[in-house]
Amino acid sequence: MTIDMSQFYQVFFDEADELLAEMEKLLLALDVSAPDSEDLNAIFRAAHSIKGGAATFAFNDITEVTHMLESLLDRIRKGEMALTPDHVDAFLVSKDVLTMQMDGHHHGSSVDQEAVGNVCLRLKALSLGSAADTPVPAAAAPESVKPEAAPVADADGNCSFRIELPEVPQRDVDALAAELGLLGTISQESLADKRVVFTLTTPESQDSIVAICSFVLDPDDLKITHGGAQTGAAEAEPSAEDPGYGLFEPVKADAASQPVAAMAAPTKAEKPAAEAKNLGRRATDKEGGSQESSSIRVGIEKVDQLINLVGELVITQAMIEQRISVLDPIQYERLLNSVGQLTRNTRDLQEAVMSIRMMPMDYVFSRFPRMVRDLAGKLGKKVEFVTRGAATELDKGLIERIVDPLTHLVRNSVDHGIEMPEKRRASGKNETGKLTLSAAHQGGNIVIEVSDDGGGLNRDRILDKAKQQGLPVSDTMPDGDVWQLIFAPGFSTAEVVTDVSGRGVGMDVVKRNITAMGGTVEIRSVPGAGTTIAISLPLTLAILDGMSIKVGEEVYILPLGYVIESLQPASEDVKDIAGQGQVVKIRGDYLPLIPLYRIFAIEPKFTDPSQGIVVILEADGKKAALLVDALVGQQQVVVKNLESNFRKVAGISGATILGDGGVSLILDVSALLRSSRQLNADPVFF
Repeated sequence: MTIDMSQFYQVFFDEADELLAEMEKLLLALDVSAPDSEDLNAIFRAAHSIKGGAATFAFNDITEVTHMLESLLDRIRKGEMALTPDHVDAFLVSKDVLTMQMDGHHHGSSVDQEAVGNVCLRLKALSLGSAADTPVPAAAAPESVKPEAAPVADADGNCSFRIELPEVPQRDVDALAAELGLLGTISQESLADKRVVFTLTTPESQDSIVAICSFVLDPDDLKITHGGAQTGAAEAEPSAEDPGYGLFEPVKADAASQPVAAMAAPTKAEKPAAEAKNLGRRATDKEGGSQESSSIRVGIEKVDQLINLVGELVITQAMIEQRISVLDPIQYERLLNSVGQLTRNTRDLQEAVMSIRMMPMDYVFSRFPRMVRDLAGKLGKKVEFVTRGAATELDKGLIERIVDPLTHLVRNSVDHGIEMPEKRRASGKNETGKLTLSAAHQGGNIVIEVSDDGGGLNRDRILDKAKQQGLPVSDTMPDGDVWQLIFAPGFSTAEVVTDVSGRGVGMDVVKRNITAMGGTVEIRSVPGAGTTIAISLPLTLAILDGMSIKVGEEVYILPLGYVIESLQPASEDVKDIAGQGQVVKIRGDYLPLIPLYRIFAIEPKFTDPSQGIVVILEADGKKAALLVDALVGQQQVVVKNLESNFRKVAGISGATILGDGGVSLILDVSALLRSSRQLNADPVFF
């Protein structure tokens, strides 16, 4: 029976993406002068895993690049070659090429074969570089390494290994047979005690065999022999004189006179980052018991379907609560208690399901270290990149939409915010600028900040540019309003247009995209000390806490996060301003009054604010008072997309289904506040 391997492609691509991201993260964090051996091993294992998977699916172009990358990494981690910045640069370029090749196989996108050829030549040239100044002599090897017992290669350069496994589940045996088969020719036999023995003929080293087996079992449980000599650690218990075990490279017949370098077997601490993160693999403990992977891969469409079903359950539960509200609590006590339990379970289920869509901000933050490194190098600047709160979680839908705005803000901070090294020295600063990306929860929102210690925003320059573009500004504007001018369409103070920035087509898109997500943007800047841009977003767009309000016979939902308070004003606190509509005095401040009935041309119950209710709202740093007839109550609502089911309606951000089965529209508070200046006219239809 032929197996269709294409059904496993998605697993390979997902896992390879994670391994490449982990590799890039480790490379950027490496101390070139004193690299951590565990990090080098993790980088090597990532390349090795991608190579094995690519070979399984016959992606030969990926296999070729990863083989060269793996070989060079192997020499460095063994101490045969010193790590240099050139190596790190080459590894990062290799990661980019591998990503491009993955996209080619996965999405059918074009692959730059010239770039592939260049990176292969670069890796080959680095591999031919000089070895470490002080190679480990054969005499310095541990006693357990016996050079005279080294396997001798045949005419084709192949060596034969006998690999004896401990008793493990059959699926582990099958997995190892498939992985080891990539190294050469393999055969299998079973012993009387149900253990399995592989015979492998391969040009690869014994270290490669151990590296593969360590994904499934502990290397201490392996017995590897060749030519009748046993080399595994399990042949004898470790003693004080022999605390570990040695492994060595098979020596080719024409190179037998060369020194054999000792290579310590991978310890548990050196197991690959992929295994530590449970990337779809299994781990087997020393007692022979198995521990399943702590995570599984599920398509996002299945998660969305589950969330939609839970949303419908929440609506149904609200309907039941409304129906039983008229029942006699004494006569129907048991029914009411059961519904109360259903309500609690529904809320718990809803929170559990919503948490499935939550992803750590590290998913976004991990994209930027490489970008900052490359951009700083291109601009001739020195930048230290710091992240905080990477474990803070946000809804997957929002995470995917926040990537582009954050990318633009980070690029702006490097390009416009942080000064050149000589300018920083002249002003008494460290020549290396600091760029910080942080995330933290604040109430029901997440606040993401991009901060730099650069020169800060230039107030006078921004005002001059705004006047040139005909924007309504004045020299007495507060700093906060001046900083917001940089979000105006086409606004840029850059004197030179480069491929990095200067065209004035980015910041307005940033503001528009964040506003569309129900978020706000705030800028704080101190001349000479730096700038901080803070983005506040709701944790999720699927379910929100809202306040039900009534105007005439219509019920609307106000997102609770925008509501400050509600009150009934005195008639003397309501003032008419010629050409500006009405304002209401709240604790000494005059706020514009927004009559909701005029927004949507509804016949209200009250037109006099002193008879109705005003709800004080705040969005984008501005406040206003919304006039309604009555407050119905507070409830959690499931947000439905109005645009995909009907059409886009100005002033409305979505819809929900109420407990009585009716549809209620969710108000777009930011749009309402922006419209407050137009309310002196007759009914406003946005």
